[in-house]
Amino acid sequence: MDLLVELEPVVAANLDRHLSLAKEWHPHDYIPWSRGRDFAYLGGTDWQPEESALDPVAKTAMVVNLLTEDNLPSYHREIATRFGRDGAWGQWVGRWTAEEGRHGIALRDYLVVTRGVDPVDLERARMAQMATGYDSGDKTPLQTLAYVSFQELATRVSHRNTGRATGCPIAEQLLARIATDENLHMVFYRNLMAAALDIDPDEAMEAIRDEVVGFAMPGAGMADFARSSVIIAKAGIYDLRQHHDEVLAPVLRHWQVFERTGLGARAEAAREELAAFLTELDVRATRFEERRARQAAAAAR
Repeated sequence: MDLLVELEPVVAANLDRHLSLAKEWHPHDYIPWSRGRDFAYLGGTDWQPEESALDPVAKTAMVVNLLTEDNLPSYHREIATRFGRDGAWGQWVGRWTAEEGRHGIALRDYLVVTRGVDPVDLERARMAQMATGYDSGDKTPLQTLAYVSFQELATRVSHRNTGRATGCPIAEQLLARIATDENLHMVFYRNLMAAALDIDPDEAMEAIRDEVVGFAMPGAGMADFARSSVIIAKAGIYDLRQHHDEVLAPVLRHWQVFERTGLGARAEAAREELAAFLTELDVRATRFEERRARQAAAAAR
């Protein structure tokens, strides 16, 4: 709690910064409403697979992204519990939740209006996902800050690449807009974690190590996530190489994790463990890329 109090001025300053940069946008502007029509309940026709213009990979990625966004009530509980609902922290929690709420609205409207996926299956998956919810366990506020710094950037990468994979200019524009939100959220959390490193480098470095080593996407608890994540990785939408190069590396570089001097024994030990993990992750990412290339070549033959 003392650290949260010390960080409050940084929160306030970064909230002001965020509000000065965030642009108002409206989910309904990104939906091709003219392509919509009634389903059988209102006298129209129910969804048929041939109506979807999305290929199987794009469908999988879009659904995973949407179901991840659907768990917003759980995410709100997580950060409200860790950071509180008073002062600048509380203002940020409310603003973040309101901005994130647009994402699920827009993605669902797009998929239902364009008949991109079976809306019955989608609703059943939403019910299951939200009933399960999301629980990060007993993370400390610092661990939560470290986690969301990486997670928001990971989500940005996933949304942008999913948009490109759809082959639909409207979907790509929508997902790029959502990705912009995610990037601003990442910058907010990243800046707070940078301040925490200056205030308490031992605790902060250990939190960073914990969240890098134990990182899992927030949608990891959804049904069939393992299968879906393999499909997404094979398509190059989000894989180990992107996680290493486009998510972990730039955030750690911004924090100057490996350049900092004057650290205590705990921070030094955590940093060594972090470096060893990143080396191993890089090796795993290379192996995955090589295996994917071999499979693609075999498929082409």
